[in-house]
Amino acid sequence: MDPLVAAIDQGTSSTRFLVFNAKTAKLISHHQVEINQSFPKEGWVEEDPKEIMQSVYECMERTCEKLCQLNIDVSNIKAVGVTNQRETTLVWDKETGEPLYNAIVWLDLRTQSTVERLINKAPGRDKNHLKHKTGLPISTYFSAVKLRWLLDNVDEVRQAVLSERAMFGTVDSWIIWCLTGGRKGGVHCTDVSNASRTMLFNIHTMDWDPELCRYFDVPMEILPKVKSSSEIYGCMKSSSLAGVPISGCLGDQSAALVGQMCFTEGQAKNTYGTGCFLLRNTGTKPVMSDHGLLTTVAYKLGKDEPACYALEGSVAIAGAVVRWLKDNMGIVQSSSEIEILAAAAGTSYGCYFVPAFSGLYAPYWEPSARGIICGLTQFTNRNHLAFAALEAVCFQTREILDAMNLDSGVPLTQLQVDGGMTSNRLLMQLQADILCIPVVRPSMSETTALGAAMAAGAAEGVEVWSLSPGHLPHVTSEKYEPQINCDESEFRFARWKKAVQKAMNWETSEPCCNSNGLGKKINGAPWGVPPTPPPTRVDP
Repeated sequence: MDPLVAAIDQGTSSTRFLVFNAKTAKLISHHQVEINQSFPKEGWVEEDPKEIMQSVYECMERTCEKLCQLNIDVSNIKAVGVTNQRETTLVWDKETGEPLYNAIVWLDLRTQSTVERLINKAPGRDKNHLKHKTGLPISTYFSAVKLRWLLDNVDEVRQAVLSERAMFGTVDSWIIWCLTGGRKGGVHCTDVSNASRTMLFNIHTMDWDPELCRYFDVPMEILPKVKSSSEIYGCMKSSSLAGVPISGCLGDQSAALVGQMCFTEGQAKNTYGTGCFLLRNTGTKPVMSDHGLLTTVAYKLGKDEPACYALEGSVAIAGAVVRWLKDNMGIVQSSSEIEILAAAAGTSYGCYFVPAFSGLYAPYWEPSARGIICGLTQFTNRNHLAFAALEAVCFQTREILDAMNLDSGVPLTQLQVDGGMTSNRLLMQLQADILCIPVVRPSMSETTALGAAMAAGAAEGVEVWSLSPGHLPHVTSEKYEPQINCDESEFRFARWKKAVQKAMNWETSEPCCNSNGLGKKINGAPWGVPPTPPPTRVDP
C-alpha cells in the first residue's frame, strides 16, 4: 500500500485527525470532536488545554480504529503533521505538565486596555510602531498581549516564571510538547508561521527578538524553540502511533495555503472557518501593507529552505456568526439550515449585518467596533437576516481583497476557497457575485489538514511526499462564476461600508458604573441620568 501521512487539525471549534494517501492526497479516514468554548466575562473567550489534548488523543484513537475496520495497518502512517488555531495562548508548568490557566483564544478581547497602554507608550501613539519587525499592528489579536495579561493577572503564571517552571506556547507547541513526552522530555518548539503571530518574532531575522521581548516585558526563557515548518521535531511517545515522527507544523491559515498548493507568488486562498482568512503568497520577500493587511511568514518547508511570506487579511467572525444565530438567538437549529433560510429569501431586502462581535480586524483594526444589524423594516424576517449574515462574510472578504489588490498592484483574477463554510453553495455564489471574479472550491475541502500532512510527509528523514511542481497531486474543483452585474454588486457593497461606519467607535474602555457591567456610561453619565453636555470646543 502507498504510504500514509496523518494530520492533527486543532481548530477553534473542533479537533480533527485525518489520514491521507501520500501519493494521491486522497483522504482515507478521519474523526472529529467538538471543543467547548467558555465566555467567563463579556469579550473573554477561553478553552481548556486539557480538553484540547483529550480531543487530540480521542481523534487519533478513533481514526486508528476506523483504519483497522478498513483493513489498513496503522504502521503505514509514516509521519504526523500538526496544524492549529493561531495566536491562542497557553502557559503551563514544565515540571507537573499542568496548564496554569485556560487557553486564551485568539478572538478574546480582555487585552483591550493592555493594547491601549502599549499604544500610548509607542512614539506618536502609533499602533504600527512594531510593524517593521513583526508585520503586525499592536492588537488584541496577537499572542504577546495575551501573554502579558497572564503575567499581569495570574499569580500561578508569575510564580512559575520566577521559579523557572513556566513554558509559553501557542496550541501547536502545547500539542507537540504533550505528544513527545510532556514533562518526561517533551519537545518545546513551534514553527515560523506560528511564531510570526506572537509579536515577539522578527520576520526578517526569523527568530525571537530581544527588543520586542523587552517591549512586552516577556522573559525569553519561557519561549519555545523556533523551527521550520517541515522537519522532524520528535516522535510520538504513546497512543497507537507511538514512535511515529511529528514532522510538520503550520498555523492553520498557512497550512491551507500549502494545501491549496499556492506555492507561486501571487496565488491566494480564503479559508471560511470560525473566522475568515485570506492569504496571498508574496514569495521570499515580505511585503508591508499600506492598506491594513498583515505581513506574515507563510511557511518554511525545510531547515535549509527559504521562508516564504504572505499578505493576510483576517476577519474575526465568519462561521461564528452562524453559531451565534443558532446558539444565542435560536434563529436556526443547525448550521446547515442557514442556507435553506437564506435561499428562501433570495435577498436581504436592504438589511445589513456587521458582526463585529470582537471589534473589526482587517483592514480597520478597530477594537471599539461592535456588531450591528441595520436597514430593518416591518417586512424583515429571519430569512432576510440569514441572508444578511451570509452576505456579511462575503462583504468582509471583499474589503480584504480590495486592500490586497491595492497593496500588490495586481488584481486577483480568481479566488481559491476552503473551510467548513464552503459546503454552503449559496455562500459561494454570493461570494463570486460580490467579488465579481470566479470562486474555485476544491472537491476535497480539508485543505488545512492536507497542508500539514504535506509538510510532514516531505520532511527530511520522512520523504514520502514530494512537493516538487511536477509531483503535486491534481485536485478536482468546482467553479462559481459571478451571476449579477458589477453595478449591482458595487451598490450593495457601498451600503455595507455605510453600515460598517455605524458600527465603529461603539465601545470605549470607560469603566462601568456598577459591578455587573450593565451600567455603561453615556457621555460620562450612567443610564437614566441626563448626560452633561460636552464643553463648547474652541479651536486655537
